[in-house]
Amino acid sequence: MQKVKLIIADDQVLFLKGLRLLIQSFESIQLVAEAQNGVELLQAIDKFQPDVVLVDLKMPVMDGIEATAKIKEKHPEVKVLLLSMYHDESIINHVIRIGANGYLLKNEEPDILKEAIETVAVKDFYFCDYVSQAMVKGLRQPAMKSETSTSSNNIILTQREKEVLKLICKEYTSSEISNQLFISIRTVEGHRKNLLGKTGARNTAGLVLYAIKNQLVDY
Repeated sequence: MQKVKLIIADDQVLFLKGLRLLIQSFESIQLVAEAQNGVELLQAIDKFQPDVVLVDLKMPVMDGIEATAKIKEKHPEVKVLLLSMYHDESIINHVIRIGANGYLLKNEEPDILKEAIETVAVKDFYFCDYVSQAMVKGLRQPAMKSETSTSSNNIILTQREKEVLKLICKEYTSSEISNQLFISIRTVEGHRKNLLGKTGARNTAGLVLYAIKNQLVDY
């Protein structure tokens, strides 16, 4: 199995060094670079072309939120996992909407961090329980509903697209969806591309957000 190429970004030196030692103990993950702010992170992405970046929410020069938006604009294929000390539902919903592929608290256990990096590299998103709960609660708020209601009311998905979307929300890979629905992987990717185009989602995490909002899945 090919190792996941990872870049980490955090302005706290002691935390960064501890994170480095931890990640170096994960056999499936290759740490290719480190950064202490969003500007350094973007430069490192250009140079090392990682699969996943693990980014602190609050950094000097350019914070994790601004960095996420710029990464998704310039390198949409790179998966972004945000790290934070704060369990703030409004922040969680905001970063998912701008394209983040996952959100983790800094007090998570090492095995959760490893699982999140590996999962997001393969399945495009990783939502732990508190992120899923924040998304569901956020979608019930009038402000967010009004923000997305116009576009989603006019979207018509085919039955097959709904089937693919439901399996995506269950964290199935394209290969697993192909086997489940007896269609080719290329066809699965075609449906995924159509779903992204129709819903305006930035990535698979955005598709999950759409599915939850429109009650296409139970979360």
